[in-house]
Amino acid sequence: MSKGLLLVNLGSPDSPSVQDVRRYLNEFLMDGRVIDVAWPIRRLLVGLILIRRPHESGEAYDKIWTKDGSPLVVSSKQVQAELQKRLSIPVELAMRYQNPSIESAVTKLAAKGVTETLLIPLFPHYAMSSYETAVVRVQEVAAKLAPGMKITVQPPYYNSPDFIAALVASTSELLKQDYDHLLFSYHGIPERHLRKSDTTGCHCLKVENCCEVASPAHATCYRAQCLATTREFVKLAGIPPEKYSVSFQSRLGKDPWLKPYTDYELVRLAQEGKKRMMVICPAFVSDCLETIEEIGMRGCEDFIAASGKEFTRIPCMNEHPLWIKALENMANNFVKKS
Repeated sequence: MSKGLLLVNLGSPDSPSVQDVRRYLNEFLMDGRVIDVAWPIRRLLVGLILIRRPHESGEAYDKIWTKDGSPLVVSSKQVQAELQKRLSIPVELAMRYQNPSIESAVTKLAAKGVTETLLIPLFPHYAMSSYETAVVRVQEVAAKLAPGMKITVQPPYYNSPDFIAALVASTSELLKQDYDHLLFSYHGIPERHLRKSDTTGCHCLKVENCCEVASPAHATCYRAQCLATTREFVKLAGIPPEKYSVSFQSRLGKDPWLKPYTDYELVRLAQEGKKRMMVICPAFVSDCLETIEEIGMRGCEDFIAASGKEFTRIPCMNEHPLWIKALENMANNFVKKS
């Protein structure tokens, strides 16, 4: 059996143009695991969002765009290239939305004779709107374009020693600086997504301190996994409890999302006297619009306007050597299995 590796990240518009941003947002928001309502309602909601959002997002993307393209795609391609140098099996990259497409990646793997593929979603935590949708889409595409190909899925690695070590190492130099507070800002999801992903049907957001109470639900609980990442990080990095907290960013719509909200927390912490702020975004392995523009630009502005003095956005792992090594170890464990 010939093996291969497929990395899947979220995706990006092909350019900051309104047309390309609209195409990207339409594909992203029409995913039933992102806006999880009936198709006619989703179509109506997305249609309303697409009236103004492409213009606004296009301006935001324009601020972060590089000469080589979207930071997320550029970094992901560099990770792919580094892994291909280290591995003897074919390594392909796809985006859940837009390009390079999952269809093209599966087709390339099949053309190279690959019959068993390790899928590594570039999302450390389980969420139906990121990890789950990537897995399901790859399985659907493979069943159609390469029906003989077996897809093996890497489980969420939010607390794996390799991931935590890479995350801490990528921040070590910045954390040597003086700071008053470290904010762990994770991508938010609607609270209803937690309930939908709860395999027990009776734990998430129903049991007091549900993330601290052991449950099979944690295997698919985004919030519990984010908190686990934070616990492992601060333990390894030696950060005292009074110097960090957790928040959630990037909410959409009026339904309740995971709290506390990052934009509110930045203002609150500044007003409480935390003048030197550092923000890390461990749900993202590659820098993107949400980390560079939302946190690094708008978040910084909000913090300074609320009387903060110094704001540091800690970059994502991107192509950090220990992150590449963590992915290499996942792939080698797969290759070793018969």
